[in-house]
Amino acid sequence: MSRNIDRRTIIKGAGIAGIAGLAGCTGGPSDGNGGNGDDGNGNGGNGNGDDGNGNGDDGNGNGDDGNGNGDDIDANIGMVYAEAGLGDNSFNDAAQRGLLAADEDFNIEYNEVEPNDTGEFSQFQRQFAEDGSYDLITCIGFAQQDALTETSADYPDQQFMIVDAVVEDADNVANYLFRENEGSFLVGYLAAQLTQTDLSVGSDDDERSTNTDESLVGFVGGVDAPLIRTFQAGFEAGVEYADGDVESTSTYTGSFNDPSAGREAALSMYDDGADIVYHASGGTGVGVFQAADDEGRFAIGVDSDQSITEPDFADVILASMVKLVETPVYESIQNTIEGSFQGGSAVTLGLEEEGVGVVYGDELGDEISQDVKDAVATARQEIIDGEIEVPTEP
Repeated sequence: MSRNIDRRTIIKGAGIAGIAGLAGCTGGPSDGNGGNGDDGNGNGGNGNGDDGNGNGDDGNGNGDDGNGNGDDIDANIGMVYAEAGLGDNSFNDAAQRGLLAADEDFNIEYNEVEPNDTGEFSQFQRQFAEDGSYDLITCIGFAQQDALTETSADYPDQQFMIVDAVVEDADNVANYLFRENEGSFLVGYLAAQLTQTDLSVGSDDDERSTNTDESLVGFVGGVDAPLIRTFQAGFEAGVEYADGDVESTSTYTGSFNDPSAGREAALSMYDDGADIVYHASGGTGVGVFQAADDEGRFAIGVDSDQSITEPDFADVILASMVKLVETPVYESIQNTIEGSFQGGSAVTLGLEEEGVGVVYGDELGDEISQDVKDAVATARQEIIDGEIEVPTEP
């Protein structure tokens, strides 16, 4: 995609609506922002009042109905994040933006939990479902699929949604997928174009350049799983499509939350002559940016515009492959409120739906020539038109 995706936009189906990047708070199913007052869906149960977090007897609100809203609440939402948790400046934070946008646009209550490991997915899903007050439970990440398969079957009247996986034969689960391979193709194509040019930025004392002896770019993945391999597959295909003489190297760290492992993996690639490394590794990717900074090289971010979310590394991030996870989170909440929840369905968002794309770096984007950006835009359209078929396996 040759244009920057507006960081304040989100796709609702095929349309676009404005959202705001807000701050939020987290908690557990029994004590977070979406707890229940005695008579409503208020913020009670965790505070300093007689019965909750507020100034009244029944919760965080000013009246008998919890948060002052009572029956006027549009929906009560439970959010179970992926293992890396909030603060990853990538996948989970993107999901939270969808939740907070819905909180701004509608009158909702919500409660967020951040599992420490995959073994806690089932526990938190079931705690939300057992509570009985949540209109929708959102499950972020493919690793929740197995737990949700069982949880949704045990609570057939509870509505769920999941991102990055499909729970088969579950009429109470809305499933959302992305064509990450398409967006990754574009950043692979971009990396191969740039590694063949003499792109130099910075001062004489702190210069970074693509002018290396090797025509090599790299990919660092987190957990080696089918979903993450689609990122690798697209990236490698984009590199090859751009120039058959450019080589790519790939590795996996085994974690989405280990910056030191990401740094070591990227350092190895830079030592071998790579000048650009793309990551799909959640919080591990911070280490990739650290390595690029140490070695005077470049990196490509993922999921969010990481030149914005990781401002300390804006001078190394050429672009990011954005994956608008906020889209399905917002849409599923809106559908729940409007009574159009689409259980049993699977929605897939790719380049054509603007569910994925390329955002050029906030600091380095202007350093990339218009010819290269035009070439990326052309490749994008060729994928949409079916002229380029992007693989899903490396």
